[in-house]
Amino acid sequence: MTTALPDYLEPLGDGLYAIDTGFQRPRFDAAYLMTEAGRACFIDTGTNHAVPRLLGALEALGLPRDAVDYVIPTHVHLDHAGGAGLLMQSLPAARLVVHPRGARHLVDPRMLYAGALAVYGQAEMERSYGRLVGADAARVDASEDGMVLSLAGRPLRLIDTPGHARHHHCVWDERTRGWFTGDTFGLSYREFDLPGRAPWILPTSTPVQFEPEAMRQSIERMMAEQPQCMYLTHYGRVGDTPALAAELLLQLDAMVAIGEAHRTAPDRHEALKAALRRLYAERLQAGGRRGDEAALSLLDLDVELNAQGLAVWLDRPAPRSTP
Repeated sequence: MTTALPDYLEPLGDGLYAIDTGFQRPRFDAAYLMTEAGRACFIDTGTNHAVPRLLGALEALGLPRDAVDYVIPTHVHLDHAGGAGLLMQSLPAARLVVHPRGARHLVDPRMLYAGALAVYGQAEMERSYGRLVGADAARVDASEDGMVLSLAGRPLRLIDTPGHARHHHCVWDERTRGWFTGDTFGLSYREFDLPGRAPWILPTSTPVQFEPEAMRQSIERMMAEQPQCMYLTHYGRVGDTPALAAELLLQLDAMVAIGEAHRTAPDRHEALKAALRRLYAERLQAGGRRGDEAALSLLDLDVELNAQGLAVWLDRPAPRSTP
């Protein structure tokens, strides 16, 4: 008799599972569990509130907690890594592998919490994230560009992928020829899926380290591997990668143009939000999808955060030229 998996655990084949972390709404935020020859790793963790689901996934698959060798947040934003410290307390054999720019923030998350608090406010922090738990520094490893981890002989290659955040790396799984992309390869919500069409996707400029040229370079670097799929945190595995990359780069250019056009606009934040909503409505309709208010309401959080991210980018001092 086969025991049914919990409804938040989606088998993807090749020892991979997507875990719906329950953040914000169903199928909005994923963590991934990779299994190989009785060993396991998590890629992204969701928030503290997701930890019971991650541990429940191990239990549902008959894996002991000491079978987990690695926990790999793609970056340290809280919807990706907020639960990492708490999760590590239950995984005695795991190493926490973090981008070198983010590692210290998972050991001592006070600055990370303060930064998120400034964006979201106290009530939202308590509701969505909870109190952050620091990881044991002795169990934290900083990644290096091009480093390869072995999960029971299955290679996982990590590369530096700035653009969304400077503390971002992505993970290449040669077995499935897919990237675990965090937020560097954008967001694709399953509510917008249409039969026979490529998924719809949009870039994310969430504050505070959006860098459009770096994001373009990171997307192009990932596409150079000719990936068959991408494993997005928001949300799930997607194919049609050339079409998605083209759409991302088109929208990335449009976001830059929107930012420049509204650099000195009165009430700039609202102007940026309105322009982003128009962009998303146009791109949804270009793909044969609804771009009405009901559809755009699914993007309210992204519109808000992307407008904030564009503003931070616009206000960042230009780099000084070297004589």
